[in-house]
Amino acid sequence: MSLKKLPLNSLVVNRANDRHGELENETAAIAWLFNHREGHMKQLAKDLVDSGQMYEAPLVFDDAGKFIVFDGNRRITCLKLIANPKRAPNAELQRYFSKLKKNALPSLTTKVTCQVESDRDRIDEILYRRHTGAQAGVGQSAWDDRMKNTFVQRTGKGDGGSVADEIEKALIEAGLLAPSDKIPRSNMNRLLSAEVFRNRVGVSFRGGMFNFTHNSDKSLAALARVASDLSNKKIVLGDIWDVDGKNKYLDRLDKEGVLPAAKDLMRSSAPVPIEKKQRSASPSSLKVAPQKRTRLISDLEHSIAWSGRLHRHREIWEELQYRLELDRHPNAISVLMRVLIELSVENCISQLKIPIFEKDKLSNKIKKACTALADQGKVDKKTVGIVAKFDQAEHIVSADTLNRYVHSQTFAPSPEHICSIWDALYEFVVACLNS
Repeated sequence: MSLKKLPLNSLVVNRANDRHGELENETAAIAWLFNHREGHMKQLAKDLVDSGQMYEAPLVFDDAGKFIVFDGNRRITCLKLIANPKRAPNAELQRYFSKLKKNALPSLTTKVTCQVESDRDRIDEILYRRHTGAQAGVGQSAWDDRMKNTFVQRTGKGDGGSVADEIEKALIEAGLLAPSDKIPRSNMNRLLSAEVFRNRVGVSFRGGMFNFTHNSDKSLAALARVASDLSNKKIVLGDIWDVDGKNKYLDRLDKEGVLPAAKDLMRSSAPVPIEKKQRSASPSSLKVAPQKRTRLISDLEHSIAWSGRLHRHREIWEELQYRLELDRHPNAISVLMRVLIELSVENCISQLKIPIFEKDKLSNKIKKACTALADQGKVDKKTVGIVAKFDQAEHIVSADTLNRYVHSQTFAPSPEHICSIWDALYEFVVACLNS
Protein backbone atom coordinates (compact mmCIF):
# COMPACT_ATOMS: atom_id res chain seq x y z
CA MET A 1 0.00 0.00 0.00
CA SER A 2 1.26 3.47 -0.91
CA LEU A 3 -0.15 6.74 0.42
CA LYS A 4 0.49 9.71 -1.84
CA LYS A 5 -0.68 13.30 -2.04
CA LEU A 6 -2.23 13.78 -5.47
CA PRO A 7 -3.62 16.90 -7.17
CA LEU A 8 -7.41 16.89 -7.07
CA ASN A 9 -7.58 17.45 -10.84
CA SER A 10 -5.62 14.22 -11.42
CA LEU A 11 -8.35 12.14 -9.74
CA VAL A 12 -11.14 10.76 -11.90
CA VAL A 13 -14.56 9.85 -10.52
CA ASN A 14 -15.09 6.25 -11.62
CA ARG A 15 -17.62 5.93 -14.45
CA ALA A 16 -17.82 2.18 -13.66
CA ASN A 17 -18.42 2.53 -9.93
CA ASP A 18 -20.16 -0.60 -8.61
CA ARG A 19 -22.86 1.62 -7.09
CA HIS A 20 -24.30 2.24 -10.54
CA GLY A 21 -22.53 0.05 -13.10
CA GLU A 22 -20.93 1.46 -16.24
CA LEU A 23 -21.80 5.00 -17.31
CA GLU A 24 -20.58 7.09 -20.21
CA ASN A 25 -18.11 9.32 -18.38
CA GLU A 26 -17.18 11.12 -15.16
CA THR A 27 -19.90 13.75 -15.59
CA ALA A 28 -22.57 11.04 -15.81
CA ALA A 29 -21.15 9.38 -12.69
CA ILE A 30 -21.33 12.65 -10.75
CA ALA A 31 -24.91 13.21 -11.91
CA TRP A 32 -25.89 9.68 -10.81
CA LEU A 33 -24.59 10.24 -7.29
CA PHE A 34 -26.74 13.33 -6.87
CA ASN A 35 -29.78 11.83 -8.56
CA HIS A 36 -29.72 8.90 -6.14
CA ARG A 37 -27.90 10.21 -3.04
CA GLU A 38 -28.42 13.98 -3.01
CA GLY A 39 -29.11 14.21 0.73
CA HIS A 40 -26.05 12.11 1.59
CA MET A 41 -23.86 14.01 -0.85
CA LYS A 42 -24.80 17.42 0.55
CA GLN A 43 -24.27 16.20 4.10
CA LEU A 44 -20.90 14.71 3.19
CA ALA A 45 -19.77 17.90 1.43
CA LYS A 46 -20.76 20.00 4.43
CA ASP A 47 -18.86 17.66 6.76
CA LEU A 48 -15.73 17.93 4.61
CA VAL A 49 -15.84 21.72 4.76
CA ASP A 50 -16.69 21.84 8.49
CA SER A 51 -13.90 19.44 9.43
CA GLY A 52 -11.45 20.77 6.86
CA GLN A 53 -10.10 17.31 6.15
CA MET A 54 -10.80 13.82 4.86
CA TYR A 55 -10.54 11.06 7.46
CA GLU A 56 -10.11 8.14 5.06
CA ALA A 57 -7.80 8.04 2.08
CA PRO A 58 -9.59 7.30 -1.21
CA LEU A 59 -8.52 4.10 -2.96
CA VAL A 60 -7.21 4.89 -6.47
CA PHE A 61 -5.59 3.14 -9.42
CA ASP A 62 -2.82 4.78 -11.43
CA ASP A 63 -3.94 4.78 -15.06
CA ALA A 64 -1.14 6.46 -17.01
CA GLY A 65 -0.99 9.53 -14.81
CA LYS A 66 -4.73 9.77 -14.19
CA PHE A 67 -5.93 8.20 -10.97
CA ILE A 68 -9.26 6.37 -11.16
CA VAL A 69 -11.12 6.36 -7.86
CA PHE A 70 -12.37 2.93 -6.75
CA ASP A 71 -13.37 3.79 -3.22
CA GLY A 72 -14.12 7.34 -2.14
CA ASN A 73 -16.01 8.47 -5.23
CA ARG A 74 -18.55 10.37 -3.13
CA ARG A 75 -15.81 12.22 -1.26
CA ILE A 76 -13.83 13.09 -4.39
CA THR A 77 -17.02 14.21 -6.15
CA CYS A 78 -17.80 16.56 -3.27
CA LEU A 79 -14.28 18.01 -3.35
CA LYS A 80 -14.44 18.52 -7.12
CA LEU A 81 -17.74 20.42 -6.79
CA ILE A 82 -16.48 22.48 -3.86
CA ALA A 83 -13.50 23.46 -6.02
CA ASN A 84 -15.70 24.09 -9.06
CA PRO A 85 -19.42 24.51 -8.16
CA LYS A 86 -20.35 24.89 -11.85
CA ARG A 87 -19.84 21.15 -12.25
CA ALA A 88 -22.85 20.47 -10.01
CA PRO A 89 -25.78 18.90 -11.95
CA ASN A 90 -28.29 21.72 -11.40
CA ALA A 91 -28.58 25.38 -10.40
CA GLU A 92 -29.70 24.67 -6.83
CA LEU A 93 -26.69 22.45 -6.19
CA GLN A 94 -24.39 24.98 -7.84
CA ARG A 95 -25.58 27.59 -5.33
CA TYR A 96 -25.16 25.11 -2.47
CA PHE A 97 -21.55 24.30 -3.38
CA SER A 98 -20.73 27.95 -4.04
CA LYS A 99 -21.62 28.70 -0.41
CA LEU A 100 -19.52 25.78 0.79
CA LYS A 101 -16.56 26.95 -1.31
CA LYS A 102 -16.50 30.30 0.52
CA ASN A 103 -15.97 28.50 3.84
CA ALA A 104 -13.61 25.76 2.61
CA LEU A 105 -9.91 25.76 3.43
CA PRO A 106 -7.82 26.19 0.23
CA SER A 107 -5.82 23.09 1.14
CA LEU A 108 -8.98 20.95 1.06
CA THR A 109 -9.30 21.12 -2.72
CA THR A 110 -5.69 21.22 -3.86
CA LYS A 111 -4.09 17.90 -2.98
CA VAL A 112 -5.66 14.74 -1.58
CA THR A 113 -3.88 11.95 0.28
CA CYS A 114 -4.85 8.73 -1.51
CA GLN A 115 -4.12 5.02 -1.20
CA VAL A 116 -2.55 4.24 -4.58
CA GLU A 117 -2.65 0.64 -5.83
CA SER A 118 -1.22 -0.74 -9.06
CA ASP A 119 -2.87 -4.18 -8.82
CA ARG A 120 -6.56 -4.12 -9.73
CA ASP A 121 -7.11 -7.58 -8.24
CA ARG A 122 -5.93 -6.20 -4.91
CA ILE A 123 -8.33 -3.26 -5.32
CA ASP A 124 -11.23 -5.68 -5.76
CA GLU A 125 -10.19 -7.59 -2.65
CA ILE A 126 -10.12 -4.34 -0.66
CA LEU A 127 -13.54 -3.34 -1.97
CA TYR A 128 -14.88 -6.77 -1.10
CA ARG A 129 -14.09 -6.18 2.57
CA ARG A 130 -15.42 -2.64 2.90
CA HIS A 131 -18.78 -0.82 2.96
CA THR A 132 -20.36 -1.60 6.31
CA GLY A 133 -22.25 1.52 7.37
CA ALA A 134 -23.79 4.73 6.01
CA GLN A 135 -23.74 7.01 9.13
CA ALA A 136 -26.28 9.38 7.59
CA GLY A 137 -24.09 9.87 4.54
CA VAL A 138 -20.94 11.04 6.34
CA GLY A 139 -19.33 7.59 6.52
CA GLN A 140 -19.15 4.94 3.84
CA SER A 141 -22.51 4.06 2.34
CA ALA A 142 -23.19 0.31 2.41
CA TRP A 143 -23.82 -1.45 -0.89
CA ASP A 144 -27.34 -2.72 -1.43
CA ASP A 145 -28.10 -6.02 -3.17
CA ARG A 146 -28.06 -4.40 -6.62
CA MET A 147 -24.64 -2.85 -6.02
CA LYS A 148 -23.25 -6.15 -4.72
CA ASN A 149 -24.64 -7.86 -7.82
CA THR A 150 -22.97 -5.27 -10.06
CA PHE A 151 -19.66 -6.03 -8.32
CA VAL A 152 -20.12 -9.78 -8.85
CA GLN A 153 -21.12 -9.25 -12.51
CA ARG A 154 -17.99 -7.16 -13.11
CA THR A 155 -15.45 -9.29 -11.25
CA GLY A 156 -16.89 -12.80 -11.17
CA LYS A 157 -16.45 -12.91 -7.38
CA GLY A 158 -19.27 -14.67 -5.57
CA ASP A 159 -20.25 -17.47 -3.26
CA GLY A 160 -21.16 -19.98 -5.97
CA GLY A 161 -17.67 -21.28 -6.75
CA SER A 162 -15.27 -20.40 -9.53
CA VAL A 163 -16.00 -20.85 -13.22
CA ALA A 164 -12.24 -20.63 -13.83
CA ASP A 165 -11.66 -23.71 -11.63
CA GLU A 166 -14.26 -25.66 -13.60
CA ILE A 167 -12.75 -24.59 -16.91
CA GLU A 168 -9.28 -25.58 -15.76
CA LYS A 169 -10.55 -29.05 -14.77
CA ALA A 170 -12.35 -29.48 -18.10
CA LEU A 171 -9.29 -28.47 -20.12
CA ILE A 172 -7.03 -30.85 -18.16
CA GLU A 173 -9.50 -33.73 -18.62
CA ALA A 174 -9.63 -33.02 -22.37
CA GLY A 175 -5.83 -33.00 -22.61
CA LEU A 176 -5.79 -29.34 -23.63
CA LEU A 177 -3.96 -28.18 -20.51
CA ALA A 178 -1.15 -29.85 -18.63
CA PRO A 179 -1.94 -30.63 -14.96
CA SER A 180 1.06 -28.54 -13.97
CA ASP A 181 -0.20 -25.51 -15.90
CA LYS A 182 -2.46 -22.95 -14.29
CA ILE A 183 -4.68 -20.40 -15.98
CA PRO A 184 -4.99 -16.86 -14.56
CA ARG A 185 -8.10 -17.59 -12.49
CA SER A 186 -8.99 -14.04 -11.53
CA ASN A 187 -8.87 -12.80 -15.12
CA MET A 188 -10.82 -15.81 -16.41
CA ASN A 189 -13.49 -15.24 -13.74
CA ARG A 190 -13.65 -11.57 -14.64
CA LEU A 191 -13.96 -12.23 -18.38
CA LEU A 192 -16.70 -14.81 -17.81
CA SER A 193 -18.36 -12.96 -14.93
CA ALA A 194 -21.92 -13.29 -16.30
CA GLU A 195 -23.92 -15.88 -18.21
CA VAL A 196 -24.06 -13.70 -21.31
CA PHE A 197 -20.26 -13.95 -21.63
CA ARG A 198 -20.08 -17.61 -20.57
CA ASN A 199 -22.68 -18.61 -23.14
CA ARG A 200 -20.58 -17.05 -25.91
CA VAL A 201 -17.77 -19.54 -25.21
CA GLY A 202 -20.30 -22.36 -24.92
CA VAL A 203 -20.69 -22.91 -21.19
CA SER A 204 -23.09 -22.09 -18.37
CA PHE A 205 -22.33 -21.66 -14.66
CA ARG A 206 -25.47 -21.11 -12.60
CA GLY A 207 -25.90 -22.01 -8.98
CA GLY A 208 -22.43 -23.53 -8.90
CA MET A 209 -23.31 -25.96 -11.72
CA PHE A 210 -20.99 -26.02 -14.74
CA ASN A 211 -22.42 -27.24 -18.06
CA PHE A 212 -21.68 -27.03 -21.76
CA THR A 213 -24.34 -25.19 -23.77
CA HIS A 214 -22.69 -25.87 -27.14
CA ASN A 215 -20.76 -28.72 -28.71
CA SER A 216 -18.18 -29.58 -26.06
CA ASP A 217 -15.28 -30.01 -28.50
CA LYS A 218 -15.91 -26.58 -30.01
CA SER A 219 -16.36 -24.98 -26.59
CA LEU A 220 -13.22 -26.59 -25.18
CA ALA A 221 -11.20 -25.36 -28.15
CA ALA A 222 -12.49 -21.84 -27.53
CA LEU A 223 -11.71 -22.06 -23.81
CA ALA A 224 -8.21 -23.34 -24.58
CA ARG A 225 -7.63 -20.31 -26.78
CA VAL A 226 -8.89 -17.95 -24.07
CA ALA A 227 -6.71 -19.67 -21.45
CA SER A 228 -3.69 -19.36 -23.75
CA ASP A 229 -4.34 -15.66 -24.43
CA LEU A 230 -4.62 -14.96 -20.69
CA SER A 231 -1.62 -17.09 -19.70
CA ASN A 232 0.61 -15.56 -22.38
CA LYS A 233 -0.64 -12.07 -21.49
CA LYS A 234 -1.94 -11.41 -24.98
CA ILE A 235 -5.01 -10.30 -23.06
CA VAL A 236 -4.46 -8.54 -19.74
CA LEU A 237 -6.70 -7.19 -17.04
CA GLY A 238 -7.03 -3.77 -18.63
CA ASP A 239 -8.36 -5.36 -21.84
CA ILE A 240 -11.31 -7.02 -20.11
CA TRP A 241 -11.98 -4.59 -17.27
CA ASP A 242 -15.44 -3.50 -18.40
CA VAL A 243 -18.31 -4.80 -20.52
CA ASP A 244 -17.10 -3.16 -23.71
CA GLY A 245 -13.63 -4.65 -23.27
CA LYS A 246 -15.02 -8.15 -22.71
CA ASN A 247 -17.29 -7.88 -25.75
CA LYS A 248 -14.47 -6.50 -27.90
CA TYR A 249 -12.25 -9.49 -27.12
CA LEU A 250 -15.04 -12.06 -27.59
CA ASP A 251 -16.13 -10.37 -30.83
CA ARG A 252 -12.58 -10.71 -32.14
CA LEU A 253 -12.56 -14.42 -31.31
CA ASP A 254 -15.94 -14.78 -33.00
CA LYS A 255 -14.67 -13.17 -36.21
CA GLU A 256 -11.71 -15.56 -36.17
CA GLY A 257 -14.13 -18.49 -35.94
CA VAL A 258 -12.90 -19.50 -32.49
CA LEU A 259 -16.21 -19.30 -30.62
CA PRO A 260 -19.02 -21.87 -30.94
CA ALA A 261 -21.63 -20.94 -33.56
CA ALA A 262 -25.42 -21.17 -33.43
CA LYS A 263 -25.27 -24.59 -35.15
CA ASP A 264 -23.17 -25.88 -32.24
CA LEU A 265 -25.90 -25.14 -29.67
CA MET A 266 -27.02 -28.22 -27.73
CA ARG A 267 -30.78 -27.73 -27.44
CA SER A 268 -31.13 -30.18 -24.60
CA SER A 269 -28.75 -28.21 -22.40
CA ALA A 270 -29.17 -24.74 -23.84
CA PRO A 271 -29.57 -22.03 -21.19
CA VAL A 272 -33.25 -21.13 -20.84
CA PRO A 273 -34.02 -17.47 -20.10
CA ILE A 274 -35.18 -17.04 -16.52
CA GLU A 275 -38.46 -15.50 -17.62
CA LYS A 276 -39.24 -18.56 -19.76
CA LYS A 277 -38.42 -20.92 -16.90
CA GLN A 278 -40.78 -19.02 -14.68
CA ARG A 279 -43.60 -19.11 -17.24
CA SER A 280 -43.17 -22.72 -18.24
CA ALA A 281 -43.27 -24.25 -14.76
CA SER A 282 -46.52 -26.22 -14.56
CA PRO A 283 -48.63 -25.78 -11.40
CA SER A 284 -48.73 -29.56 -10.90
CA SER A 285 -44.93 -29.70 -10.67
CA LEU A 286 -44.79 -27.17 -7.85
CA LYS A 287 -45.03 -28.11 -4.20
CA VAL A 288 -46.74 -24.83 -3.37
CA ALA A 289 -49.25 -22.73 -5.25
CA PRO A 290 -47.53 -20.21 -7.56
CA GLN A 291 -47.52 -16.67 -6.23
CA LYS A 292 -49.34 -13.93 -8.07
CA ARG A 293 -47.08 -12.00 -10.42
CA THR A 294 -46.57 -8.55 -8.94
CA ARG A 295 -44.02 -7.00 -11.31
CA LEU A 296 -43.40 -7.19 -15.03
CA ILE A 297 -39.78 -8.41 -14.76
CA SER A 298 -38.85 -11.08 -12.25
CA ASP A 299 -36.26 -10.37 -9.56
CA LEU A 300 -33.79 -12.90 -10.97
CA GLU A 301 -30.71 -13.06 -13.18
CA HIS A 302 -31.32 -12.09 -16.81
CA SER A 303 -27.83 -12.38 -18.33
CA ILE A 304 -27.57 -8.89 -19.76
CA ALA A 305 -24.21 -7.19 -20.26
CA TRP A 306 -24.99 -3.68 -19.03
CA SER A 307 -22.42 -1.48 -20.77
CA GLY A 308 -22.18 2.27 -20.18
CA ARG A 309 -24.24 3.14 -23.26
CA LEU A 310 -27.16 1.14 -21.79
CA HIS A 311 -27.47 3.17 -18.61
CA ARG A 312 -30.95 4.53 -19.34
CA HIS A 313 -32.08 1.13 -20.57
CA ARG A 314 -30.93 -0.35 -17.28
CA GLU A 315 -32.66 2.33 -15.21
CA ILE A 316 -35.96 1.58 -16.97
CA TRP A 317 -35.41 -2.16 -16.67
CA GLU A 318 -34.86 -1.86 -12.91
CA GLU A 319 -37.92 0.33 -12.43
CA LEU A 320 -39.96 -2.41 -14.10
CA GLN A 321 -38.13 -5.08 -12.13
CA TYR A 322 -38.06 -3.61 -8.63
CA ARG A 323 -40.29 -0.56 -8.23
CA LEU A 324 -43.47 -0.61 -10.29
CA GLU A 325 -46.29 -3.02 -9.44
CA LEU A 326 -48.68 -4.39 -12.05
CA ASP A 327 -51.83 -3.81 -10.00
CA ARG A 328 -50.90 -0.27 -8.96
CA HIS A 329 -48.98 1.13 -11.96
CA PRO A 330 -50.30 -0.46 -15.19
CA ASN A 331 -50.14 2.80 -17.17
CA ALA A 332 -46.58 3.61 -16.11
CA ILE A 333 -45.48 0.03 -16.78
CA SER A 334 -47.06 -0.10 -20.23
CA VAL A 335 -45.42 3.17 -21.31
CA LEU A 336 -42.00 2.28 -19.89
CA MET A 337 -42.18 -1.16 -21.48
CA ARG A 338 -42.82 0.48 -24.84
CA VAL A 339 -39.87 2.87 -24.31
CA LEU A 340 -37.58 0.01 -23.25
CA ILE A 341 -38.50 -2.02 -26.34
CA GLU A 342 -37.83 0.93 -28.64
CA LEU A 343 -34.52 1.88 -26.98
CA SER A 344 -33.40 -1.75 -27.07
CA VAL A 345 -34.16 -1.97 -30.79
CA GLU A 346 -32.24 1.26 -31.42
CA ASN A 347 -29.26 -0.21 -29.58
CA CYS A 348 -29.40 -3.33 -31.75
CA ILE A 349 -29.62 -1.26 -34.94
CA SER A 350 -26.69 0.89 -33.88
CA GLN A 351 -24.43 -1.96 -32.75
CA LEU A 352 -25.14 -4.27 -35.69
CA LYS A 353 -25.13 -1.36 -38.17
CA ILE A 354 -28.51 -2.37 -39.62
CA PRO A 355 -29.56 -0.13 -42.56
CA ILE A 356 -32.54 2.02 -41.57
CA PHE A 357 -34.48 4.51 -43.66
CA GLU A 358 -35.87 7.80 -42.40
CA LYS A 359 -39.45 6.67 -42.94
CA ASP A 360 -39.02 3.32 -41.17
CA LYS A 361 -41.62 2.90 -38.45
CA LEU A 362 -41.06 1.04 -35.19
CA SER A 363 -42.55 -2.15 -36.66
CA ASN A 364 -40.07 -2.06 -39.56
CA LYS A 365 -37.15 -1.44 -37.22
CA ILE A 366 -38.19 -4.33 -34.99
CA LYS A 367 -38.47 -6.67 -37.98
CA LYS A 368 -35.05 -5.67 -39.30
CA ALA A 369 -33.47 -6.09 -35.87
CA CYS A 370 -35.11 -9.48 -35.39
CA THR A 371 -33.92 -10.67 -38.81
CA ALA A 372 -30.34 -9.66 -38.00
CA LEU A 373 -30.50 -11.39 -34.61
CA ALA A 374 -32.02 -14.52 -36.14
CA ASP A 375 -29.19 -14.65 -38.67
CA GLN A 376 -26.77 -14.73 -35.73
CA GLY A 377 -28.80 -17.42 -33.95
CA LYS A 378 -29.66 -15.10 -31.05
CA VAL A 379 -33.46 -15.46 -31.26
CA ASP A 380 -35.54 -18.56 -31.95
CA LYS A 381 -38.10 -19.29 -34.68
CA LYS A 382 -41.01 -18.60 -32.34
CA THR A 383 -39.79 -15.07 -31.71
CA VAL A 384 -39.25 -14.52 -35.43
CA GLY A 385 -42.85 -15.61 -36.04
CA ILE A 386 -44.20 -13.21 -33.41
CA VAL A 387 -42.24 -10.28 -34.81
CA ALA A 388 -43.27 -11.12 -38.39
CA LYS A 389 -46.85 -10.19 -37.45
CA PHE A 390 -45.84 -7.07 -35.53
CA ASP A 391 -47.37 -4.66 -38.05
CA GLN A 392 -50.78 -6.39 -37.94
CA ALA A 393 -53.04 -4.33 -35.69
CA GLU A 394 -55.39 -7.22 -34.88
CA HIS A 395 -52.64 -9.01 -32.92
CA ILE A 396 -52.10 -8.24 -29.23
CA VAL A 397 -48.33 -8.19 -29.73
CA SER A 398 -48.14 -5.41 -32.28
CA ALA A 399 -46.75 -1.96 -32.87
CA ASP A 400 -50.33 -0.67 -32.82
CA THR A 401 -50.78 -1.90 -29.25
CA LEU A 402 -47.53 -0.31 -28.10
CA ASN A 403 -48.51 3.01 -29.69
CA ARG A 404 -51.93 2.89 -28.02
CA TYR A 405 -50.23 2.55 -24.64
CA VAL A 406 -48.70 5.98 -25.18
CA HIS A 407 -51.17 7.90 -27.35
CA SER A 408 -54.68 6.49 -26.87
CA GLN A 409 -57.06 8.32 -24.54
CA THR A 410 -59.34 5.28 -24.16
CA PHE A 411 -57.01 2.26 -24.32
CA ALA A 412 -56.65 0.95 -20.74
CA PRO A 413 -53.81 -1.57 -20.35
CA SER A 414 -54.45 -4.54 -18.06
CA PRO A 415 -51.69 -6.39 -16.18
CA GLU A 416 -52.48 -9.59 -18.11
CA HIS A 417 -52.30 -7.75 -21.43
CA ILE A 418 -48.97 -6.11 -20.57
CA CYS A 419 -47.45 -9.38 -19.35
CA SER A 420 -48.54 -11.19 -22.54
CA ILE A 421 -46.65 -8.70 -24.68
CA TRP A 422 -43.57 -8.70 -22.46
CA ASP A 423 -43.41 -12.49 -22.26
CA ALA A 424 -43.65 -12.75 -26.04
CA LEU A 425 -40.89 -10.20 -26.66
CA TYR A 426 -38.62 -10.90 -23.67
CA GLU A 427 -36.07 -12.99 -25.57
CA PHE A 428 -35.98 -10.43 -28.39
CA VAL A 429 -35.43 -7.47 -26.02
CA VAL A 430 -32.60 -9.27 -24.17
CA ALA A 431 -30.94 -10.11 -27.48
CA CYS A 432 -31.22 -6.47 -28.58
CA LEU A 433 -29.63 -5.27 -25.33
CA ASN A 434 -26.80 -7.78 -25.72
CA SER A 435 -26.08 -6.78 -29.35
